[in-house]
Order: sequence, then C-alpha cells, then structure tokens
Amino acid sequence: MLDADFFLRWMNALTEAVNREAGRLTELDAAIGDADHGTNLQRGFTAAKAALEKDAPDTPGAVLMLTGRQLISTVGGASGPLYGTLLRRAGKALGDEAEVSREQLAEALRAGIAAVAQLGGAKPGDKTMLDALEPAAAALDESFAAARAAAEEGAVATVPMLARKGRASYLGERSIGHQDPGATSSALLIGALEEAAR
Repeated sequence: MLDADFFLRWMNALTEAVNREAGRLTELDAAIGDADHGTNLQRGFTAAKAALEKDAPDTPGAVLMLTGRQLISTVGGASGPLYGTLLRRAGKALGDEAEVSREQLAEALRAGIAAVAQLGGAKPGDKTMLDALEPAAAALDESFAAARAAAEEGAVATVPMLARKGRASYLGERSIGHQDPGATSSALLIGALEEAAR
C-alpha cells in the first residue's frame, strides 16, 4: 500500500527529474513551442516542494492536491493548468484514504488524464502529454516498471506525429520530427513514480 510518505517521495523525485532535465525540456519546446517548458515546470515543482516541506499533507490525495494547486498558481503557459489539473483531479479521486493501492492510483490517474483531455480538448495521437500518460496509466495496472516503459515509449512515439493541439499545432507539418515536450515531461512524472516505488 502507498501512503503519504510514498507520494512525497514521488513528488521529490519528480522535482529532481525536472531540475535535471529542464534544459532538455526547454530545448524540445524551442523547436515546436515557446521554449519555456523546462523553466516553467522547474519553477512550479520547486514551489510545490517548498509547500510540501512547509506543511506535509498526511494523505496521498492531499499531497497531489497541494502540488496541483501550487502548479496552477505558479506556472505560466499551458503546463501549469494541465499538470495542476492532472494532479488535483487524481488527488480528489483518491479521497481521504491514508493508504491506497497501485490499482487505486492507476484509476485516479485515469480520472486526472480524463480531466486534462477535457481541459485541452486533446486525445491520444494529437502529440501531447496524453500520448505518454494514457499508456502509462493502463500499464500501471501491471507494474510501476511497465508504466515507466509505456510512458517513455509513448513520448518517443510523438516524434513522427503531426501536432493537433497547443502551440505546436500552429507549425503544421513542421511539427513532425520533434518529440513533444509535454509527453517528455509526463514520462518524467511516471519515471519518478517508478523511482519512488523502488
């Protein structure tokens, strides 16, 4: 079973991953977006980490809700609202349980992903974060390692896609051949989850 400490470890691992990969995320975003994805996420997760350290929530759902709120209030662009919605909706789905199972987390992530899809009007195949998140949530029913592999494969699979949503969609055919930054950062989110589970 996964408790609040597990979820705090997950968010810490994610913050470290975002800090480590911020340059690469911004580079990917420079090719097809605003060149601010890495720096935006870095600012948001740093603020979230500070908030979690100041007043550590005692349930898994509360950890995700607080992180999501921080992202929405500190991150500009689309990534703040999208990641904030993902985590807040997943946190809400987990409710007030002190411990949750991997299967419950997978279900909560699916609820978060549905909220993101609704907010951004995107679906898998549109070259967005959903291309990494959807397969990861499905594979999470099997194991954390399977979820990580599915997310990483999903991110790489965005390279030949034509962007249909977000800033990248303005480029039309020129968006083909570039890995989607949102799918790449989503793979970091799932990678950090697998790390926390080790």
